[in-house]
Amino acid sequence: MTDFPEPTIVHVNGVELEVFEAGRHHGGRPIVLCHGWPEHAYSWRHQMPALAAAGYHVIAPNQRGYGNSSRPVDVTDYDIAHLSGDLVALLDHFGYEDATFVGHDWGAMVVWGLTLLHPDRVRKVINLSLPYQERGERPWIEVMEEMLGDDFYFVHFNRQPGVADAVLDANTSRFLRNLYRKNEPPQPPEPGMMMMNLATAEKPQGEPVLSDGELAVLVEAFEASGFTGGINWYRNLDRNWRLLAAVDPIIRKPALMIYGDRDMIPRSASLTTFVPDVDVVVLDCGHWIQQEMPEETSHTILMWLDRQDAG
Repeated sequence: MTDFPEPTIVHVNGVELEVFEAGRHHGGRPIVLCHGWPEHAYSWRHQMPALAAAGYHVIAPNQRGYGNSSRPVDVTDYDIAHLSGDLVALLDHFGYEDATFVGHDWGAMVVWGLTLLHPDRVRKVINLSLPYQERGERPWIEVMEEMLGDDFYFVHFNRQPGVADAVLDANTSRFLRNLYRKNEPPQPPEPGMMMMNLATAEKPQGEPVLSDGELAVLVEAFEASGFTGGINWYRNLDRNWRLLAAVDPIIRKPALMIYGDRDMIPRSASLTTFVPDVDVVVLDCGHWIQQEMPEETSHTILMWLDRQDAG
């Protein structure tokens, strides 16, 4: 990981987290970057120096299940209470009352949940790709299974535990190569489970998001850790739905939502209902926003933070 910070191992909340930092001397201006699946703190490699140069203490953990962080065995150790608890404990470790939190993909889901469960520890919210997910009357996986079928990967991860994990673990390099793409040509839906199909497909579609060297960093990390820890986040969706039952569902913090115009994750029609103080920016890219358009993403984040501070 050339030019990427050396990690430290931090003991928090009953686990060890591998944490990367930049701008440590800017104590008092913390910003915590939360990766998604299947990602790594390395996904923020472009934003970390830009944020540090702007005067922030940048903290990018490999969250539980990833990299050299702990990988608990019990599935329930990956629910939103544990994942948000890790971030709260990380703030305590560094001596911060609160921080700005940035999340991409599953990291965004964790940041939304953190803000609901621990609003006093969150100063501002910046999320990429995944908008706030409304908690409906029925558990999320149950609804997805009815609407999208047994092969939808969220459902498959839950209903057939271990099956996809084994396929992804056996095809780590191919899976990550085929997943981290952009400008894919339109394709009709194919039968089977999308992630397993990607893991076994001979030829990738579209253009690579990562250089060979960048891809190698992820391949090495997931060959060491496997995919089960990250997939266990999916296996707690309905548990999270229950854990959030009695929580005020409104995000009452200033928020920035960054969408990729060609991301397969749909935009939220109800975002302002649940996140009333939100600004929305759409970038001309796919799902891997901060890696597809690194300079534009960093600029968008910094300009929004400047406006918030000026206000």
